[in-house]
Amino acid sequence: MFINSQEFAQEKDQKDELKSFKTEFLFPKHTDGKNVLYLCGNSLGLQPKNAHNALKSELEDWSNWGVEGHFHGKKPWFHYHKFLTDYSAEVVGAKPIEVVVMNQLTVNLHLLMASFYQPEGQRYKIIMEAGAFPSDMYAIESQVKFHGYDYDDAVIEVKPRKGEHTLRTEDILKSIEENSDTISLVFFSGVQYYTGQLFDIKTITEAAHKIGAIAGFDLAHAAGNINVKLHEWNVDFAAWCSYKYLNSGPGNVSGVFINEKHCTNPDTFRLAGWWGYKEDKRFLMERGFIPEPGAAGWQMSNAPVFGMAVHLSSLEIFHRAGINNLRAKSIELTNYLEFILNDVLKKNNDISMQNITPSNPDERGAQLSLLTDKNGKHLFDYLTQNGVIADWREPNVIRVAPTPLYNSFEDIFRLGQLMLAFKI
Repeated sequence: MFINSQEFAQEKDQKDELKSFKTEFLFPKHTDGKNVLYLCGNSLGLQPKNAHNALKSELEDWSNWGVEGHFHGKKPWFHYHKFLTDYSAEVVGAKPIEVVVMNQLTVNLHLLMASFYQPEGQRYKIIMEAGAFPSDMYAIESQVKFHGYDYDDAVIEVKPRKGEHTLRTEDILKSIEENSDTISLVFFSGVQYYTGQLFDIKTITEAAHKIGAIAGFDLAHAAGNINVKLHEWNVDFAAWCSYKYLNSGPGNVSGVFINEKHCTNPDTFRLAGWWGYKEDKRFLMERGFIPEPGAAGWQMSNAPVFGMAVHLSSLEIFHRAGINNLRAKSIELTNYLEFILNDVLKKNNDISMQNITPSNPDERGAQLSLLTDKNGKHLFDYLTQNGVIADWREPNVIRVAPTPLYNSFEDIFRLGQLMLAFKI
């Protein structure tokens, strides 16, 4: 049972075994010199304090070693991606051989679809959610056009029912079954960016495989947020960014998952590059591509070490905290946020909004999306002026993300108090 009081929130924080992790992050300052109330980790995570030293270390190796840093630095750049592999596998529930960190998210989605969107005959269509993040829509659009198809014919968008904001799993499954003879790829996000809905990845994957299709996922809003089990769920491929819940800096590197059954098969098609060539033969510079076993065989260019160094510093924090522990706290924090917002709606008639994120904790991550009325932007601007960093999405949604690594129950209480004081 929750209570809307500072004492209750502080008591919850005192019992929180993860509370010390908040001190490992740098917070922007409000105009009063105090830390902002940062509830925007679903867009860009905060900077870990250890990121500076991690980056400095690589700059020192560059300074001290020059090109020899590829082999003689503290973390040799030649196989730098390996330092991130085990931690990344922990975050997404994969075997280390199934994971590699490289490039950026949409680049990786294109590379993965080059491998796994292989239309043939009447089986050429892609099923995805309507209103997906624009990068996903653009990537899918260009992929089907590349293969000579028209978007409106080749892409089936599953929409929420009239009057609803989120998709029902049964409707996704029905669409897959109804189009079973023509589907090549089932492609969804893990967590829907706008509504915060967590899709049933396991069930969607099973339905795709039942009709002989490939199942792929964009985990931009899921990695580091929910408890993902990509190997256990038999997902074919997935990719995610590192700068949202994974706190690795703007535009930083992306992670890739390729199921063991695909990534250990050297005949699985991929757009090849030098850095994916078999490591022990790479400098022989020979003709004819021989892939490094596993997801690492999808690498194209050598590692962007500076970005990876920052990402590694964040992954080390996730390793210490434990993704299961973070998910448990996330559920509690988000439940408390929902409780506080409902209490605000009862007490402040100047606020009109609707939570369009599922109320079932198993169907959402660390985010609530608040559908507002004509005064919504006024409310958002008021919160910003009072030191709250949240996220506005057109036309009228405020996204609030209580991130378990650096948000507290008292943060949620403070947000509620500010909203109670809001006046039109």
